[in-house]
Amino acid sequence: MGRGGASKDRSDGPERKCIATGEVQPKFGLVRFVVGPDAQIVPDVAGKLPGRGIYVAADRAALDKAVDKKLFARGAKQPVQVPENLVDEVERQLARRVVDLIALSRKSGRAVAGYEKVKSWLQMEEAQVLIQAVDGSGRGKTKLSTPHFGTYIGWLTSDELGLAFGRQTVIHGALASGGLTQRVVEEANRLRGVRENTAASAVGKD
Repeated sequence: MGRGGASKDRSDGPERKCIATGEVQPKFGLVRFVVGPDAQIVPDVAGKLPGRGIYVAADRAALDKAVDKKLFARGAKQPVQVPENLVDEVERQLARRVVDLIALSRKSGRAVAGYEKVKSWLQMEEAQVLIQAVDGSGRGKTKLSTPHFGTYIGWLTSDELGLAFGRQTVIHGALASGGLTQRVVEEANRLRGVRENTAASAVGKD
């Protein structure tokens, strides 16, 4: 498993071409869009909306290019309306998706929060993923290390992690292997690409 999350050599699943970069890659690294009834471009981060999919790499630069160069119209093969806040809306939806998946993991007993609980899971090798709030104390975060062969997620805010764990704010969290953990990692990686302002400060620690 890679430093940032999903396995770098994963090749399963269908592939799609990004309209901005021209690269073909597995769908889990892309964001799907569809044309709504009013010819408006609608993000479909869950990949379930009806209609022909238009795909852009989960990367803010690629998304900005798709908007600025009017590539959605080319991908849709028709005139379309692109909301001004489209990229920010994609980020918001991806963040909510990650939060919801972590919440489901918590309810199934595969996620814990709080420094002591996370530290215990790491010591017992129960943790597969270490999650730390991007706005948490750097000194406090360095006291915990990513599990060996594990994954680090460090670009969610303490408020977002608080939502995931049913608290006001959370700085430290951990996920066990199995269950929804791989999906959390994949969705978090898509969010990291779109959330460029925090991605630079979120460094994995092997």
